[in-house]
Order: sequence, then structure tokens, then C-alpha cells
Amino acid sequence: MSSSAGTVRLTMAQAVVRYLANQFIEIDGDKVRLCGGGLAIFGHGNVTCLGEALYAHREDLPVWRGQNEQSMAMAAVAYAKQKLRQRFLFVTASAGPGTTNMLTSAAIAHTNRLPMLMLCGDAFMTRLPDPVLQQVEHFNNPTMSVNEAFKSVSRYWDRITHPAQVIQSLPAAIATMLDPADCGPAFLGLPQDVQGWAYDYPEAFFEPCIHRIRRQSPDLRDINDASAVLKKAERPLVIAGGGVQYSRASGELAAFAEKHNIPVVETIAGRANMTFDHPLNIGPIGVTGSNSANAIAAQADVILAIGTRLQDFTTGSWTVFGADARIISLNAARHDASKHMSLPVVGDAKTAIGLLDEALGDYRGPQSWIAGAAEEREKWAAYVADNIRPGNRPMSYAQVIGAVNELCDPRDRIVTAAGGLPAEVTANWKTKSIGTVDVEFGFSCMGYEISGGWGARIAQSESEPDKDTIIFVGDGSYLMLNSDIYSSVLTAKKLIIVVCDNGGFAVINKLQNNTGNTSFNNLIKDCNIEGEPFAVDFEAHARSMGAAAETVESIADLKDAFGRAKASERTYVITLKVDAFDGWTNEGHAWWEVGLPEVSESENVRNARTDWESGRDRQRKGV
Repeated sequence: MSSSAGTVRLTMAQAVVRYLANQFIEIDGDKVRLCGGGLAIFGHGNVTCLGEALYAHREDLPVWRGQNEQSMAMAAVAYAKQKLRQRFLFVTASAGPGTTNMLTSAAIAHTNRLPMLMLCGDAFMTRLPDPVLQQVEHFNNPTMSVNEAFKSVSRYWDRITHPAQVIQSLPAAIATMLDPADCGPAFLGLPQDVQGWAYDYPEAFFEPCIHRIRRQSPDLRDINDASAVLKKAERPLVIAGGGVQYSRASGELAAFAEKHNIPVVETIAGRANMTFDHPLNIGPIGVTGSNSANAIAAQADVILAIGTRLQDFTTGSWTVFGADARIISLNAARHDASKHMSLPVVGDAKTAIGLLDEALGDYRGPQSWIAGAAEEREKWAAYVADNIRPGNRPMSYAQVIGAVNELCDPRDRIVTAAGGLPAEVTANWKTKSIGTVDVEFGFSCMGYEISGGWGARIAQSESEPDKDTIIFVGDGSYLMLNSDIYSSVLTAKKLIIVVCDNGGFAVINKLQNNTGNTSFNNLIKDCNIEGEPFAVDFEAHARSMGAAAETVESIADLKDAFGRAKASERTYVITLKVDAFDGWTNEGHAWWEVGLPEVSESENVRNARTDWESGRDRQRKGV
């Protein structure tokens, strides 16, 4: 590593790492390193050069070893979410299967607009040793590798074929990850030979750089148009999405709603924008929502959607709103603001809420509208209170959620993902503190729970080390990805994991049955097996990875076990069985479009299709 006037000679890999180590961000007046470190599984495609460079900077950029490339990248996704997109982790994998394992995680980050930097090995640029180990050859295009697969799940994609290219590529990748409108994962393919090639880099490239996330101010003409529509509203409604939290605008949202007397409903990503007891929080909206939110959404004449892309689970496949309701979409991303013939307001949520507040003047929603919304909210609260009550039916997700909700600290973080738990947590969880709920339902990815919990805990340990990360996971997701229990023990990042065992993929079995189909290949007992079905001993499995664990059989026992888990200094797994058929929250669901057979030999399937299609009568057609 030599230097001359104004330049320093480094390998490409060394330059990448040194550059990352010198990037900072200003958060609330404090300067912190933009990249919080990285997650790595080394192989021949990244250990010799990138590994050498990372070792030299291990104090500035701590590296945690993952157990599976997909799961470690999921941890990076959860870290970024916990850090409100202001900081990120890099993930690095070898060439070939190590890299392709991360495709699903990249899709989660892309769908949820979250930053993550992927540094992945690639085939040799010289092609002298071709074909090499783990290379997928394309006979008519030798420039193509498996890394091209990431183009569809990356916001920024580049292959570094010469060391000088990082001078342009790294700043571009970071600018993408910090852009509120274009935020998402960045992918850099690093050919194995180029990683070790040296170049005389300008020293100025490595000078410390302080970043700030831009707050784009909306066009005042759009603000005026939006305020003109809102001022005429007799039944206004705010839908608050995850973008409210990423803008750190939860306080502004509450103040806006209070001043202008407008009820607020939350998307899944925006589930902790308001505490459950705020009088204007009418509940979660959509397919996994609440009767209260869906009822007032159907009556609203003007809907202000803030920081949400209006995904089908939010809109009930566009059946939850009245046909004549006017939608105003306030979003940092033009693409999201302009959907569905909305009146677009493109800009930062915090800035735009302030401008819209000013433009609205003394406008207030009618008190009769607020009173009706509050009445719906009270009816839903009564339903949830009974729904989580132990003994009201066989052991259920809702009872488990209610017990943990009762005992957790207001600042504990809740993590769950696809399967049945997103709907159950969204409907039944009472948010005690802003920004404490992570339900991965953008890409709806099973397996995120434990890995995401580990990433969230890494982030949480930096700011709130005395609080817990609590994971709700079903047996199906647990069996998909569980090795980060071991990661959490090794890194002393304690998790509390509640495993709800309902004997398979029970929520899809529920959908199967609800659409007239016979249970098939979802519950373990209905699969193609040649032996007696048996339950996995999750307690013993978790213990084998170093966690403390126990199995309980009642809600009272769960509460006692949760107390022991809170007192524990290491990851604690509590497992219990829940009912696969009668243990569901049956209220609050909006219609959701799924494909059903037009023709079938089954009368039940034919009847289900007729019934299901009747919901389409309420579907907005393109507006």
C-alpha cells in the first residue's frame, strides 16, 4: 500500500472498504458512521481480497458472520428498517450460490424501499481460467453471470471491471440508498481478479464525507390543490404508511390530525405511527385490518394517503374505498404518489405535512364524523379485548399476542413476517410506543422473522440496549430459517422468540379451505409422507444452538415463561401449540383478490368462486 503526492495505491477491494469507513451521516446533530458494519460469509470469491481489506478495518466496520446468505441479508434489511433508512449494513458473499442465496433478501429490500449494499464475487474479467468453479456459463454471452439476476431486485447495479470505476460507482450506490424517492438495495459485482488489482486512487476520494438525507419540498401548487380538495371534505381520512416513520414525521402526523380533526388509519408498514390509545387512531386498514378502519374508509369522501404505496392488502384489492372517494397521495416517490389517479403531492412527509397544515388554515373535520369513527374504534377495541382473552376458544395466535403485549416494555421491538402472524399482530397488537413494530409484509417473506430479529437487535443494541427484540414466528417459518438463533447467541444479541406451532403452513391451509379446496400439502398431516406425522421438538432444537428454551401449554404458563425470558441474558425461545382451525381472528378482513378456477369438478370450489367474485362489485376500476 504505497502513496505519492495526492494519490494512494490500493487494491480495488481495499478502496471499497476504506471509502465505506469514511462515510458518515448527521442524525439529530450527531455524526455517526453511515455504514454500521457488515454481514459476511466468505468463500473463494470474496475472502482473499475483500476479506483482507475488511480485516484491516474491522474496528471501523465490524463484521458479523452469518450462517446463511439469505438470512444474513434479511438481518441487514431489518437493521435498515430499525434505523429508519438512515444507516445500512453491507453484506458480502462469494461467487455462485452464496450470492444467489441473497436474491430473496434483495427483493425484500427493494419492495420495502430499504437500503442494503451487496458486495458479491464475480467471475474473472480476464477469463483466463474459464470456466471456473460455480460459474454458470452462457454460451452466447460470456459477459453474463448469475449476478445479472440481481438487476430486477436492485435499485442500483454495477459490475466493477476496473479498479477506477469505484470512484464513480460507490458514490452513486450510496446516493441511491439515501434517496428518499429511490431508496433500495445497491449491488456491486466484484470480479475475483479485479478485487486484487491496484490503482492510484486520489486521496481526496477517502476524505471523511458527511451525508444528510434530503427533505424534498413539494410543489406549492400541489399543496394548494390538495388543501382545496381537503377543505371541501365532509368525511376526511388519513392513511399513514411506513414513509411517515422513515421521514420521522409521526409527531407531525398526530399534530396535523389533532388540529384538523381527521381520523387516522394505519397500513401494515405504518402500524406503529400512533399509539393504540390515541383517540384519532382508528386502527389498521385493509385485508389484515380492523372493522373500524375499514368501515370509515368505506365512508370517507377524501383520503390523504401519506407515505404508502397503497398495496393490495391496504386497499383490499381496491374494495375498501367508496367509488367516489378522492385520493390524495403524499409521497417522496413520484411513482407511488401518482398511482390510481390520485392527486399527487411529491415530497418529504414531514415537510409536506407542515405545508399542508398551513394551507388548511383552521379547517376541521366535522365532529359528527369523528364521533362516528370513535364509535367504530370502541367496538373494535371491545372485539380485540375478547379476541385475546384466554379461554375464549382453543389456543390462538391472538391469545399469545395479547399475553406478550400485556407484559412487554413499551420500547421493546416486535418482529414478525409472512404466514398467519402478520394479520394477527396487525389486528391484535396494541402499540405502546411509536416505531416499535416490524411486520415484514411488503414482500411477504416467510423466514424473515428470526434473521430480521437478529438484525433489528444489532441496531437496537446501539441505541436501546436495555430493551428487548421480541419475535413471533410460526413453525413453518421457523423450519425455513432458524440458524440465526445461533448467530444471536454467538454475538450476544439476545432475542425473545415465541414459536407458535400449528402443525404446518396453517394460514395457507385456511385459504385453501376458504376457497372450497380440500386440505392438501400444507398441514404436515396432509402432506405426502410415508410415516406418522410428528411435532418438531423446537425447545431441544433451540437449546442445541445455545439458546435457553422451554415449552408451555397455557397462556398462564406463557406469561411466567416470558418473565424468565425477560430476565435472561441470552436468547430465549418459548414454544407452544396453537390451533390450526379455530385459532384465527375472524373479524376485520377486507376482500382480497385471489385467482380461483373458472371451471372445476368440485362443487365447493365452484361455489367459492361465485361467492368470492361477488366481492368484485365493490372494486374501484382504475381510480
